[in-house]
Amino acid sequence: MVRRPVAWIVAVVLFAEALGVAALNWFMGVVVDRQDMSLAGMDPDVMSTSSKVGGILFGLYFGLCAVVALLVALRDRAPAGFGRVLLISAAVVHGLLGAFAWGLLGWTQFVFMVVVLALIVLLLMTYDAKERPVAGQPQDGKGAGGGPPLAPAPVTPPTAPTTP
Repeated sequence: MVRRPVAWIVAVVLFAEALGVAALNWFMGVVVDRQDMSLAGMDPDVMSTSSKVGGILFGLYFGLCAVVALLVALRDRAPAGFGRVLLISAAVVHGLLGAFAWGLLGWTQFVFMVVVLALIVLLLMTYDAKERPVAGQPQDGKGAGGGPPLAPAPVTPPTAPTTP
């Protein structure tokens, strides 16, 4: 019921975040390059290039996570293997970014990171619960022998003891 819409929302948010992170880091690289700024004697060209490359790599990472979420939404199946590990790592990254955002940027950025973290965890947990059988019930709805479940044994009332 809520699985597919959550997967769609996660895909859209991660695509937007991928573009935003890549654009922000590219802009920071351009600013450093035009200002010809240096930090503790580092070469400004190296700082500019590393900011642009880091932005592209993080953008590709979030884009790949968004593709996994999009495939989950389209297939309506839980992510498996590498895709599941990728989404778990994205949740960890958002948790760390949220912790840094609280201290460095403010509560609004923290709330955004926590909301994205919660959406990713919700995506992972709802599909996990869908595939896990309920305790005490077989997966295929049949008894242990593969046929229909057996009726419970009749209960016999206790008999009075007999004396010889």
